[in-house]
Amino acid sequence: MSALAETIAGQGEVLRRALQVDLQAALGEIEGAARVWLVGTGTSEHAAQLGALMLATAGVDARPTSSAAFCSRAGEVRADDAVIVISHTTETAFARQARELARAAPARLVSVTATGKGWPEALEVAPPERSETYTASYLAALLTLARLAVALGSTELAEPDLAAIPDLVDAAAAAEVPRFDPPPRLAVVFGAGPNAVTAREGALKLREAARVPAEGFESEYLLHGSAQLLGPDDLMVAVDPPGDESGLSAALLRAGAAAGCTIGEVAAPDGIHPLLAQLPMTVRLQALAAAWADARGTDPDTVVVAPWSSDALWGAQSIAATRPGSSRWSSMTKSPSGPGSGSSARPR
Repeated sequence: MSALAETIAGQGEVLRRALQVDLQAALGEIEGAARVWLVGTGTSEHAAQLGALMLATAGVDARPTSSAAFCSRAGEVRADDAVIVISHTTETAFARQARELARAAPARLVSVTATGKGWPEALEVAPPERSETYTASYLAALLTLARLAVALGSTELAEPDLAAIPDLVDAAAAAEVPRFDPPPRLAVVFGAGPNAVTAREGALKLREAARVPAEGFESEYLLHGSAQLLGPDDLMVAVDPPGDESGLSAALLRAGAAAGCTIGEVAAPDGIHPLLAQLPMTVRLQALAAAWADARGTDPDTVVVAPWSSDALWGAQSIAATRPGSSRWSSMTKSPSGPGSGSSARPR
C-alpha cells in the first residue's frame, strides 16, 4: 500500500489531534488585526482560500494570496495586519520569504506547519507527510483555520460542527471509491463557490498521484470557453452540484452528458456547513487519486521528478521587498533540510 493510501485512511485521527492544538497565542495575534493575509503555495494556497472564507464568517477582513504574490506586494503589509503563513514543510523558498517579509513589516505573524518544524509562532497541526501528494496536512490546516474562525466569533460555524469532522472524514475515506476510470484525455473537476477550491485541489491530486491530465474549475469559468472542447474522451466531475443554487453545475453535467463525456459527482454530507463539507469531499477526490495511481501503476508518493526537481527550480529565486512600493529579485538560501540535502520530498 502506498503512503498516500495509508495517510488517507488515517486522516480522521490526524484531525482529532488537530482539534487539541492550543490556539491562544495565534488568536492573540489575529484578534483586532486590520486585515488578515492568508499565504500559501499550491495545496497550501487552496487552504488559504478556504480559510479566508471561514474567517470572513467571523467578520474578519481576510485576504488569501499565493506566497509569490504576497512577496511581490510586501510594501502593502502594515504593522496592524496579521499574516498567516501556511507551509507544511517550512522549506519552500517563497513561503520562507513571505514569513520574513511579514516579520520585517513588522506584522502580526502566525504560521500553520507540520510538527517539529521549528517556527516558534507555528500552530503545528499534522505530522510530516510521507507522500509528496499532500493530504492530511491540508485537511488539518483547514480544520485549524475553521477553529480560529469559531474562536473569533463566527456566526455560521460552531464547535459541534468541528467536532463532527473527523468522523465524516473517516467515513469518506472508508466509502467505496467512485467508479470513474482514468479518462483517455482529460478529467475536469468543477464546482461553485467553495466547491471550486475543492475542485482545483482534487484535480491537483489526480495530476500528482496518478499523472492524469486534470483541471479544476469554477463552474462559471468552465462555461466561458473552457468546456467547448470536451467530448467522449473526457470525464466531468461536479463537486456538490445541488449546492450550486444557480443550477449551473448541474446544467454543465447535463451538457457534458450530451457532448458524450463520462459524468460523475462528489456529494456533500447532509447537514453540514458548505465550508466544512469541503473536508470530506476532498477526501473522496484524494481516494480517487490513490485508486487511479494503483490502476495506472504510478508512484503517488514521489511526485516531483527530473527535470522538474532541479534545485534551480525549487530553491533559488524569490521576490524580496526593499522598500514600500518596490521589489527586487534575490537569492534564497535553502535550509539544510531542504531540496538537495537528502530530503525525501520536495517542499510545499
